[in-house]
Amino acid sequence: MNDMDELKSVFFTECSELLVDMEERLLKLDEGTTDTDQLNAIFRCAHSIKGGAGAFGFNAIMQFTHVLEATLDLMRDGKLLPTKESIDILLKAADIVVQMLDAAKEGRESPTDFGADVLANLQRFTQGTNSLAPVLAVASVCAVPSERNYTILFAPHEELFASGNDPLLILRELSQLGKTEISADISRVPTLEALDVTLCKIDWSIVISGNVSEASIREVFEFVCDISNIQITENTPVVVAATPQTVSAPSAKKPVAEEEGHKTAVPTSIRVDLEKVDRLVNMVGELVITEAMLRAQAKHLSEDKFSDLLRGIDELSHHTRELQEAVMAVRMQPVKSIFSRMPRIVRDTATQLGKDIQLLLSGENTEVDKTVIEQLSDPLTHMIRNSCDHGIETPDQRAWYDKPLQGTIHLSAYHRSGRIIIEIKDDGAGINRDKVLAKAREKGLIAADAVLTEEEMDHLVFLPGFSTADQVTAVSGRGVGMDVVKRNIESLGGTVRITNTPGKGSIFTISLPLTLAILDGMIVRVGAENYIIPITSIIETMRPKVQEIKNVEGHGDVINIRGEFVPLTYLHKVFSIPDAQNDTSHCLIVLVESGNQKMGLVVDELIGQQQVVIKSLEANADPVKGISGATILGDGKVSLILEINELQQLHQLKNASLSLVNAA
Repeated sequence: MNDMDELKSVFFTECSELLVDMEERLLKLDEGTTDTDQLNAIFRCAHSIKGGAGAFGFNAIMQFTHVLEATLDLMRDGKLLPTKESIDILLKAADIVVQMLDAAKEGRESPTDFGADVLANLQRFTQGTNSLAPVLAVASVCAVPSERNYTILFAPHEELFASGNDPLLILRELSQLGKTEISADISRVPTLEALDVTLCKIDWSIVISGNVSEASIREVFEFVCDISNIQITENTPVVVAATPQTVSAPSAKKPVAEEEGHKTAVPTSIRVDLEKVDRLVNMVGELVITEAMLRAQAKHLSEDKFSDLLRGIDELSHHTRELQEAVMAVRMQPVKSIFSRMPRIVRDTATQLGKDIQLLLSGENTEVDKTVIEQLSDPLTHMIRNSCDHGIETPDQRAWYDKPLQGTIHLSAYHRSGRIIIEIKDDGAGINRDKVLAKAREKGLIAADAVLTEEEMDHLVFLPGFSTADQVTAVSGRGVGMDVVKRNIESLGGTVRITNTPGKGSIFTISLPLTLAILDGMIVRVGAENYIIPITSIIETMRPKVQEIKNVEGHGDVINIRGEFVPLTYLHKVFSIPDAQNDTSHCLIVLVESGNQKMGLVVDELIGQQQVVIKSLEANADPVKGISGATILGDGKVSLILEINELQQLHQLKNASLSLVNAA
């Protein structure tokens, strides 16, 4: 990658961040906010994108964002109020910029008429043909500035070109602010033989006049202020009184030079390629494995003879753990990156459905591994849309039930027991259990005579092909979604639960591991094989008595734990392990839980608890049901990590097959 490609990559990344910030702030304006600071921040986002697009020759993006910027400028001046109509158009304009940037990033040309309808609406605002807010009345005693005149000295540093900036684009942008007279100083330009075209050797003097402010001039130089000498001087501003009389202000000159002694802000963060972070995490993982091997070998050494070596290994373990935690912290990102997309989804979906819905956010700064965040966006989006569609009622329905006309969805995140918990709570109608049960029977998803608990009825919404929608719409009704949501969350080692109160609302609770790179596990032995059970899935361990284990037809062996019958799964049978312990009186049971289901895993021995580095099997082997990955233990042997949810599915399939055989 050459320097220009690297600069473009940074530009696209920054544009993505700016557009996310712009959308978030526009949605806050939609709540009736007319805060000047908010409007200025939105304007700066558009202005920064425009300036960068111009520097890289993305003219279509520059021209489009110029009109967007002009519309935002009207809002800053109070000539256009942030109504629902104007905010809708600005949000659509931001969507157009996103798509234009995606095309530019891929080297594609956007169609010449791309976004033409949105552009026409923006121009309708800027040209004052429609929907302009009345200009605030000015008291007769107030004076307002008319035409202003500035002299600008623009002396770029020699390395200006290397930063990707073009002074001609800056001069062109200045000319759009008002009438300009530009002269160039070429005294620093060397002879042709000594000319280096990569260095900027020209200074400019610009006189600009019109209804222009110093702030708007400085914004033009925003990208080059730290690599240029810039001096702005205002000349004899003329003031026109609001009364019929015209009063001229005294002639004055106000030099505006760069503040002496101004300190450049020291950056508090740097951009690092994700591939480099992943490589660092893998290297630390290998270090953790090596440290575990050394510790395992050191167990056989005499403390009297090898005290220094053993002390050194202890210190290595301590520092390795600290290094591991520090590197994992680099991978952690706040969930705000996906939470910030949800207000727009709620707004658009509510408008489409004719509902009034507010979204409350909390815990946006809760951190989770970047790989979890990357795969959480789609499930969360679907669940939010589901709450809007099936949860929140229409205003008429809410009025009938004496509820506030505006429905509320609360999206929250927090840490608990080494996991991240995300809740989607709404005050809607909740899940109609009778309707859900009837639909499931109608579609043949459950037996006609099946007897289910209330919790089991609620979780029928996760069955493949299930939908309670009476007709297919753009929002829902195809029966594709909640089963995929559940599957995606479980593929991350997570669970999803429903707490349902019919008529009052529902809560969807997602529980996820903080990281997919490292986990705390319990090492268990089955025959000659060792397996890892994630600690977060374990409830308790026990050594049962033979009489406590019962066989139930169609369900296999179960154990009564404090009045609850829990099915047992014999790992040596699941994975066909020879020489395993068959005598249940000498076995151990590890009680685990996934989702709302419990299961007892029958093993031979508990080896101990250990933090392990997760290695994917997909690159070198086909997926194995019941196995989520592998790790290398301290003795150098590979141990497989159990996937509890898939083991439960295997258990259910096995029992279903046995039931069919018995019935035959």
